[in-house]
Amino acid sequence: MKLGIVGLPNVGKSTLFNAITSAGAESANYPFCTIEPNVGVVAVPDARLDKLAEMYEPDKKTPAVIEFVDIAGLVKGASQGAGLGNKFLENIRRTDAIVHVVRCFDDENIMHVVADASQNVPVDPLGDIETIDLELVMADLELVNRRVDKAAKAAKGDKKFLHEAELFKALAAHLDSGKSARTFECDKDDAALLATADLLSLKPIIFAANMDEDGFAHYEDNPYFQQVQTLARQEGAQVLPICAKLEQDIAELDDPEERAMFLADMGIEASGLDRLIQCSYELLGLISFLTYGKDECRAWTIRKGTKAPQAAGKIHSDIERGFIRAETINFDEMIACGSVAAAKEKGLLRSEGKDYVVKDGDMIYFRFNV
Repeated sequence: MKLGIVGLPNVGKSTLFNAITSAGAESANYPFCTIEPNVGVVAVPDARLDKLAEMYEPDKKTPAVIEFVDIAGLVKGASQGAGLGNKFLENIRRTDAIVHVVRCFDDENIMHVVADASQNVPVDPLGDIETIDLELVMADLELVNRRVDKAAKAAKGDKKFLHEAELFKALAAHLDSGKSARTFECDKDDAALLATADLLSLKPIIFAANMDEDGFAHYEDNPYFQQVQTLARQEGAQVLPICAKLEQDIAELDDPEERAMFLADMGIEASGLDRLIQCSYELLGLISFLTYGKDECRAWTIRKGTKAPQAAGKIHSDIERGFIRAETINFDEMIACGSVAAAKEKGLLRSEGKDYVVKDGDMIYFRFNV
């Protein structure tokens, strides 16, 4: 899974990126990996995987991972190339979802920039969101207009492209009115066709409402947060209250126990990284299944509704191709029994076929033959 972190300049975007990538590497004991200057890979914390590793003492423990891409601060006019807009809009296009960091605090010492880097303007979360959304919409409009032209030309030789041309023409009008592709109403088949266009404003979004420590302590009463929360509900988006500065402080603590004490003292149930990962999984409809043994204990990320052969394909295409059955037990059932062997004695280790829909926390051993 790849998440693109976007926002206007000076909203705390890079502070948050640096904090969550550093924290993720240390807390999960998975090395921070800089693939490019603005990309970090972190492990997905999973207590179930930790328990399996404790039980099996495997040669290797491999968590699921998330790739975070820190997109340079966008400004008004990015879709027309303002700043480094075009380049970084393309970086967003290669992500599964967008984390839009929105400034929800006042600080006269930190400039709030929307269009002109030399001009400080009042903090306005909804205005900031609209600015970024409009840049994504304008970039999409250019792409959609090209798609209309292409489908119209193809329709001259094959009438089946007429519907595609009309669909994208309707979407172009919707975008031209300043509305995102996420709010364009269509049926399931048309939605699948639109998905082939890889539109920026169609991507699922999490609004990370970045507050100062005082605002975060009582974030539900923060008027800026309330504005973002209302908008998120209207758009079917997720909203994550966060304090990038606090996350930075958490990331600087090497000892997991120290981190836990720090969170407890601040009255925070989970770190921003943990909450962001949870939001991401909910937003994208993702779950994890587990494989286990002396060689390796590993967590695998799949979409809800994935059947056993396709889940096996995440491990290797040969396993999917030669799928026979999946020997399955859910992690919670196994823990209740004490071990897989004990669960098997009680008849709880199931043999599932090609139509089995994998559940979150399933422990699976795939039988296959190629």
